Amino acid sequence: MRKKWTYAIASPTSLGIRIAPTEFQLVQDSETVFLQATSAESNTLSIPAALGLPVKALAKFVKDDPISRYIRRDMESRGITCANVFEERESPWGLRHPCNIASSGFGLRGPRVCNDRAGELGRTVKAEDFDPETLFGKEGVAILHVSGLICSLSEQSAQCCLDLAKIAKKYGTLISFDTNYRASLWKGREEVLLAKFHEIASIADILFGGDILVEKREKAEPYFGLKFTDDKSRVEGAKFLLKKAQEGYPSAHTLVSTMREVISVNQHSFGAVVLEKGCYTTLDPHTMLVYDRIGGGDAFAGGFLYSTVKGWEMEKRLAFGWGCAALVSGLADDYGLPAREDVIWKLQAEDEAWISDKAFQ
Repeated sequence: MRKKWTYAIASPTSLGIRIAPTEFQLVQDSETVFLQATSAESNTLSIPAALGLPVKALAKFVKDDPISRYIRRDMESRGITCANVFEERESPWGLRHPCNIASSGFGLRGPRVCNDRAGELGRTVKAEDFDPETLFGKEGVAILHVSGLICSLSEQSAQCCLDLAKIAKKYGTLISFDTNYRASLWKGREEVLLAKFHEIASIADILFGGDILVEKREKAEPYFGLKFTDDKSRVEGAKFLLKKAQEGYPSAHTLVSTMREVISVNQHSFGAVVLEKGCYTTLDPHTMLVYDRIGGGDAFAGGFLYSTVKGWEMEKRLAFGWGCAALVSGLADDYGLPAREDVIWKLQAEDEAWISDKAFQ
């Protein structure tokens, strides 16, 4: 990791708005909703930003647009610095920020998200929009975090992420890549996107979910046909998938796989396994109460990357990521803003049995 940096983490993203009903209501039946700024990548950045690390969202904005102003103000209130890149909108049918309308689900009714991405501004991003030579060469960034969601928007956005990763790598920045696969975004573009994802994964240092890329390249059954009957088999399955991902992407020194089992909409079992330099570290699945699952995985990545910048040992990094995921899963928001590290540790205090004392030191 680069020793001198201005930003601990930077991430390309397409910022938008989220509209959600209150109190577990269905979208079509709700007359009261709340609005928030959102993106998978800003959800990840929010954790380290809240805990005091300088982070930057590499996003474009619509010039003189009230929604753009709202999003930018919200990001900056979280401590996230935003790039100063603005695009003119010449007509009501011009480029704009995306909108997702989400209901959280309850009981037997699962969550549902309706994405409106027509005319999305994030599809037009290019690496040169963010002056990468200055960002990575002069200012310095410890970790560039790339998510498969921004990569999936268009061939141009995928190329932007690849170009940023190559330039960042040149200056000693760690590359973190979360594949964040979404079948709906890949539809009709599987071969093109797989090629771009493969290139990014091939230069990544930290790789979340790399097994999905190996699976697609080998045209294998989902998760190579694995069937999980209990937590032990789930952990062994995760280790197998990480080994396959390591074989496919040997340059990645840290490979991460999360394990989520939906017991009910509002109760999940969540754990994680890491393969780092040939050694496995496991956080066994444990029950997590869920208000809204959206953003939980992003929060895990945020906590993991925060603790990576801090230089913590792997057991503690996994435990902190789990705590951040649990925090956000218990909120109506899809991001978390812990005031201090001990907010996360105290969240787990009543269940210390699953984590060794070593992780608290």
